[in-house]
Amino acid sequence: MKKFMMISFTALVLAGCSDSGQENSEAEEVEETEETEEAAEQEETDTESESSQEEEQQSDNAAAYSVNEADASLQAETETENPAVLLTIDDAPDTYGVEMAEKLKERDIPAIFFVNGHFINDEEGKKDLQAIYNMGFEIGNHTMSHPDLTSLSEEEQKTEIVELNNEIEEITGEKPQFFRAPFGMNTEYSKALMEEEDMIWMNWTYGYDWEPEYQNAEALADIMVNTELVRDGANLLMHDREWTNEALPEIIDGFEENGYDFIDPAHIESN
Repeated sequence: MKKFMMISFTALVLAGCSDSGQENSEAEEVEETEETEEAAEQEETDTESESSQEEEQQSDNAAAYSVNEADASLQAETETENPAVLLTIDDAPDTYGVEMAEKLKERDIPAIFFVNGHFINDEEGKKDLQAIYNMGFEIGNHTMSHPDLTSLSEEEQKTEIVELNNEIEEITGEKPQFFRAPFGMNTEYSKALMEEEDMIWMNWTYGYDWEPEYQNAEALADIMVNTELVRDGANLLMHDREWTNEALPEIIDGFEENGYDFIDPAHIESN
């Protein structure tokens, strides 16, 4: 009987040890899993941090540009590896602005879209402007109604510019940084207003898409890339037009084949 009780007691002890060992094993497995997950999460965090730091470093290393008011070209403040041009598109968003933005976005090409107020008076226009902005493009001010500023009073000029600033900011949440006067006709007052509004005004170095002989994609693409006016820092004027929209991919190809980069408006500083 004593022998039987001893055997039973031993069996219970062994069973208890077995359960305890299993629990310890399971606890160790849970702990190892948690440690593995924590290590993976830390590695992911470190990777994201390194990526963010690399992006910030690339942004910091990017050349800063200023606008040469004499010819509206962009001057790099530091030496750059390749020549570069700035793409600008006026009279947006009329008919082809969103499609042009999509083509540029697909190629990761930056640009400024200069907006006219009469194109964002309705919901469709507002939606188009929001779409262009959401693709990451800089939105510029091209006045409410595209008048010759030299024919307006100072108060009328202010209304044309400031009212559009307010409308764009209401739609996108961001006030325009750049201004382009219709026909390139600035006034002393409009320039002073730029300082007051903390904006940069710019005309352009060259453009051709309003001239009848270049109102087809092939001719326009050729002249934009091969004109004698092209140079490092050139400020290219284009418009929201059917033939310009069609020519845009070939214009991009032409500059890239000639070794040009495209200037990011975010790197343009005030003088």
